[in-house]
Amino acid sequence: MTLTFDPVRYKDTTRAQWEDAAAAWHAWGPTLEEWLGEATTLLLDAAGVTTGSRVLDVAAGAGGQSIAAAQRVGDAGAVLATDISPAILDYAAAAATAAGLTNVRTRELDGERLDVDAAAFDAVISRLGLIYFPDQPGALAGQYRALRPGGRISAIVYSTADRNGFFSVPVSIIRRRAQLPPPAPGQPGPFSLGGHGVLEDAFRQAGFRDVGSQAIPAPLRLPRAADCVRFERESFGALHQMLAGLTPEEQEAAWQEISTELARFEGADGFEGPCELIVGWGVK
Repeated sequence: MTLTFDPVRYKDTTRAQWEDAAAAWHAWGPTLEEWLGEATTLLLDAAGVTTGSRVLDVAAGAGGQSIAAAQRVGDAGAVLATDISPAILDYAAAAATAAGLTNVRTRELDGERLDVDAAAFDAVISRLGLIYFPDQPGALAGQYRALRPGGRISAIVYSTADRNGFFSVPVSIIRRRAQLPPPAPGQPGPFSLGGHGVLEDAFRQAGFRDVGSQAIPAPLRLPRAADCVRFERESFGALHQMLAGLTPEEQEAAWQEISTELARFEGADGFEGPCELIVGWGVK
């Protein structure tokens, strides 16, 4: 049987999954910021986010990087955090309020249809969002349009599957059990922009110049492998999307196998799941 990729259904499912996972993703916020902190700092540096910057955050999620950007730009700047899921944006807004920030706004927007004024932003950032867009060229075209001339883009993506065992192990197990084919070139997925030069080429094709990237080792450290399983089970929408075709019993069996396989990354000092991120950037 040949499965045809349906981008509309995929996006609808993605929105629903993030609506369901919003509370969990927010609850795992401290783990996320520790894990992604170094890459996030480089993301903001590469995007030129500084005092007074106007920043557009695409696929902002619960807003950890939005908060970091807002703290940099200060009262003279502003951050617009956008996402396809209104529920997860509620958590981003609450986090900004809790941090005493008044320079963060949230707006439900499809990252492939950025309904914002042209040339309105100094920087566009996206942390682990662009990889899940069915139309990545269209998304980047919208980001290019949103930037002023000389404005900067920066994005974080996963590198290749072989360098991201914490995520690729569950993905491979679920693909096998659900009899899912590997994603075709151009289809969204966690490793869709991770190959050598792929993210940079995507930026260039969208019209960006002075493009570059840097790989960042970002092992996911948790007390036990079971904590990684719980993290992924509660809040990784991509995995739930892949599991959707299995019965509850089959899903449980998949998670049991995932638990067994991820246990090999657990040692005397706890769980350390292999992860490598790529931070890419460019200038309009």
